[in-house]
Amino acid sequence: MAGATNGVFHEKTSPFLREKLAATPADFLRRQYLVDPAEPSAKPLEVDRHYHSEVEALFEGRVLRGVEKLYRRTVLVEPTSVCAAHCRWCIRGQYDTFTLREDELELIARYCGTAPENADVREVLVTGGDPLMLVRQLDFLLDALERHAPNVEVVRIGTRVPLQDPRRVDDRMVRALRSRSTFRIEIATHVNHPGELFPEVRAAYQRLHEAGVTVYDQTVLLRGVNDDLDTLVDLVEELRGLRIEMHYLFHCVPLRGMDHHRTTLDEGLRLARRLTSSGLTSGRAKPMFTVMTDIGKITLYEGTILEREPSGRVLLASGYSYEDRLKWTPSWQLPDSAHVGDDGLLRVWYLDSTADAAPLPVAVGAEEGNR
Repeated sequence: MAGATNGVFHEKTSPFLREKLAATPADFLRRQYLVDPAEPSAKPLEVDRHYHSEVEALFEGRVLRGVEKLYRRTVLVEPTSVCAAHCRWCIRGQYDTFTLREDELELIARYCGTAPENADVREVLVTGGDPLMLVRQLDFLLDALERHAPNVEVVRIGTRVPLQDPRRVDDRMVRALRSRSTFRIEIATHVNHPGELFPEVRAAYQRLHEAGVTVYDQTVLLRGVNDDLDTLVDLVEELRGLRIEMHYLFHCVPLRGMDHHRTTLDEGLRLARRLTSSGLTSGRAKPMFTVMTDIGKITLYEGTILEREPSGRVLLASGYSYEDRLKWTPSWQLPDSAHVGDDGLLRVWYLDSTADAAPLPVAVGAEEGNR
């Protein structure tokens, strides 16, 4: 979660992280936050921005900013692109820097509650950037959703503030995160290594629990940070001990110059299989291994990989209906990387890492009839 200026993704760390970087000998912080010499070495087919899911629509005669939508039940809102620190592998690292005004946030709340295409919306995901960097604006948005979007039952807030600047989790933030009369609040976080759980970080998550929110985790699989079984087992156990629910283990996306952060899909699948099917940790702590594609998230089950190209691209099967997608988001356009299968479901090409790994097989029968 971050922002760029004139297309340059600047290195940024908080005072808290700088203190920990100076005191911590391990690489799990440096690899996440400090510019690597490999970044200028872009690989073919890598992109500056991953997927484009902005809602390009007029509502009440005004252009919506900071809104994305790919799914039936969920609208994504980005109040700001500002973060406490810049994760080098961030999917929004090349977004322009912006912060929405209060009148724009009010408009978005009315859109969530009254636009015909949002009749099935039950969730709002507030992300960015990091919404907890601007607590006053977040509080305003939550109040506006309570007033204008009674259909919304859950508001999820994506943040790394507890990891990057835990002092910000203060009384003002706790008050802003109170449950409203029409919805409850959940916090989505990215903890990628058990070493990130410093005492100050643990205390910040405890304060969030005391505020009454549910906290869940979406770990990014990162080469040299957590791409080994022992680290992942330790991480999911620590998170369960902190009452943080594991949700996804994300494959690191193919952003320009960031291949050194990425494992191959096959490496990720092997790790996920060992983590979830070995008895090394509780079933309540097991994440889904998932990729973020141009058409949305796809969890890698048996038969998901349909085809492989020498370029490193893999063709993935999804359960997304093209017809349904247009109902949910009328302005959505099929990206060049995707097509509609004979069953009406979307298929999408996704760029794997170029690291060496023995490939797992494609789905049986995919080579011919299922293309």
